Amino acid sequence: MRCRLHSVKTRKPLTSRFAGRAGCGSIAGMTPSRTGMLLVVSGPSGSGKTTLCRRLADERQASYSVSCTTRAPRPGEEDGRDYHFLSRDEFDRRVAAGEFIEHAEVHGNGYGSLKSEVVARLAEGRDVVMDIDVQGAAQVRSCDDLRIRRAVVDVFVMPPGERELRERLAGRGTDSEETIALRMRNALEEMAHWRDYGYLLLSATREEDYSRLLAIVVAERMRVGRIG
Repeated sequence: MRCRLHSVKTRKPLTSRFAGRAGCGSIAGMTPSRTGMLLVVSGPSGSGKTTLCRRLADERQASYSVSCTTRAPRPGEEDGRDYHFLSRDEFDRRVAAGEFIEHAEVHGNGYGSLKSEVVARLAEGRDVVMDIDVQGAAQVRSCDDLRIRRAVVDVFVMPPGERELRERLAGRGTDSEETIALRMRNALEEMAHWRDYGYLLLSATREEDYSRLLAIVVAERMRVGRIG
């Protein structure tokens, strides 16, 4: 029996095959640049969204966008770190001047996110995380600045259940029963908006919640549309 010998073609590595082609420099070993993402995280009071956002910032996964508010500081809160605490007159002046990406009235207080906290960082390719309510998230999605709209990645943090949510709210020990009842009513209204978001994170433990949120961040960084 005679055997026929076949020549075997060696396939070039992906980087070699694409090297030199227009627009493929990053594949050939160059580090691609990308625009920053605007991670919008919402959820009712007690969902743990603020803790998640703070951890992302503490671990240098994103820059935290510090919101403005007209409410009084809670014990341990610092101006410029937790919030920019503003008078009602100053808050209204900034609204009129168009300085906010979004602003809303929540529990009788004004809240808003400054454009200056976001736009420059996105242009530098830095990721920004915002902890805002459903009203604010809707305003960010419809923002007239195309750079912001393109950067948005929105996540809703859903509490595991109403009973546990109430326990979390009561566990703070800083609010009256009347305030807790108000927050519960508002929470149920907010939870009805989860379908408006690109991602739903059903809360479990703190570690599980953070791992899932970080997985979203890592995946979104690899989105081709963000690479310049």
